[in-house]
Amino acid sequence: MTETPLLSVRDLVVEFPRRGETFRAVDGISFDIAPGEILGVVGESGAGKSMTGAAIIGLIEPPGRITRGEIHLAGSRIDNLPEAKRERLRGKRIGMVFQDPLTSLNPLFTIGRQLTETIRRHLPLTPAEARQRAVDLLTEAGIPRAGERLDSYPHQFSGGMRQRVVIALAIAGEPELVIADEPTSALDVSVQAQIIAVLKRLCTSHGAAVLLISHDMGVIAETAARVVVMHHGRIVETGSVGDIIKRPREPYTVRLIEAIPSIRRLHGAPATAPAGVPDAAPLVEVRGLSRDFVLTRRGPLQRLLGRKEEVLHAVKDVSFTVARGTTFGLVGESGSGKSTCAWTMVGLLRPTAGTVLLSGHDIWDGREGERYRRRRVQMIFQDPYASLNPRWRVGDIIAEPMRALKLAEGRSETEDRVAELLRRVRLDPAALRRFPHEFSGGQRQRIAIARALSSRPEFIVCDEPTSALDVSVQAQVLDLMQELQREFGLTYLLISHNLAVVRQMADHVGVMHRGALVEERPVDALFDDPKHEYTQMLLAAVPDISRVA
Repeated sequence: MTETPLLSVRDLVVEFPRRGETFRAVDGISFDIAPGEILGVVGESGAGKSMTGAAIIGLIEPPGRITRGEIHLAGSRIDNLPEAKRERLRGKRIGMVFQDPLTSLNPLFTIGRQLTETIRRHLPLTPAEARQRAVDLLTEAGIPRAGERLDSYPHQFSGGMRQRVVIALAIAGEPELVIADEPTSALDVSVQAQIIAVLKRLCTSHGAAVLLISHDMGVIAETAARVVVMHHGRIVETGSVGDIIKRPREPYTVRLIEAIPSIRRLHGAPATAPAGVPDAAPLVEVRGLSRDFVLTRRGPLQRLLGRKEEVLHAVKDVSFTVARGTTFGLVGESGSGKSTCAWTMVGLLRPTAGTVLLSGHDIWDGREGERYRRRRVQMIFQDPYASLNPRWRVGDIIAEPMRALKLAEGRSETEDRVAELLRRVRLDPAALRRFPHEFSGGQRQRIAIARALSSRPEFIVCDEPTSALDVSVQAQVLDLMQELQREFGLTYLLISHNLAVVRQMADHVGVMHRGALVEERPVDALFDDPKHEYTQMLLAAVPDISRVA
């Protein structure tokens, strides 16, 4: 650490008055960041990580405010500056990278316009010079053919490319400090690795310091030199990445590290995946499954001119089986066809070709297949709040499949079964009278699991069931899913871009790439000795704490 830190935070307190009481979001924290250093800040939702970043850059939403402490940038105090001066700091001396790039980009303006306006606001450049600098920034951020992409709009970029644009915007004014708030949490593992590389390059080439806020310790381990661990608004531990991961001192840090799954299994360690029955007959058989989407349809004139329809082959001739009582993991990048494949298996998308058999029954075979599917197949979605009706009480949400399938007689039996399901997912039965917004994200996912169990299914498709959850809550939900699998003999299809979660949960794994299943093997064989080059690339890109010395 240099004698004068680039950023110095001392005894910072952020409070929000509410209904006659005061909520303290940040409670007396202090830390420093040296020039060119990447400091990681980790902790669960509500720990105060993002609020700390907002306080530094001066973006705390009213009625919240800093009630105590000081923030110094390069030796000068900035928290007490007038708003006009704070605004001049933002973009020029402090850049910001948010979790969702669409919140930082105006959908009505081209990328080039947004970049050049930011550049000219902070640097004395001509329009032509600003445009050339915009091209250079996009190139540095890893966007190919940057000159051609300047006139594109945000919706014409992928999620990973949009995040690169946001990073280019953050460094456009040549800031001394960049605050990156969950910059990789919504990205696939390979894109995540690329964004981490961009952030590292930023420190090396621009000499900027980075405050990296994340709940993903793997990302922190791959990127930062030091780590600050926050809990309930306070800093509970600070140290090097190696010390925090390998030698944590505080009980909370120990629990946080223990909750993180790893893609690597230690030599001699027992398998953590559920013990499936290796010779069990397949419950699910997917045979030659294909699904096409017509992107542009031909009208009469186009047909007359001989123009062809533009067709996207989202899933191409995919075949695999899932043994009863086991978990089949399906992995791959966004656009690889994972979710499309899953939707055909639960009845949400009719396949273009191929069949899906459940205990030998074709689930797409007319009304008989639909009745069979509705009773025996359920799905758990990525965002539990979006999949739960906000106007319904929890009891009605869980009871809906029972009522639709006539699985309970009368109100009393229905309520008894709902209460029992809530107990099974470790929630108080009294929760049945409350609404979804009254629960945390992890509790809402438990409610979604209870609803999936309501129809007594054999097969459950889990589409990114933990990606929106903190690592400790994720561990609790995964533990619950394994416990329910053992108790009810459930069969899972698990879709996830978190390969460590797949290693922990799955018996077999299939790897999808551009709509095709390129590799499918038992979980340990695939993770320990991947055969396909795409699988090798995917595993090599995973940020993993086991690599820390």
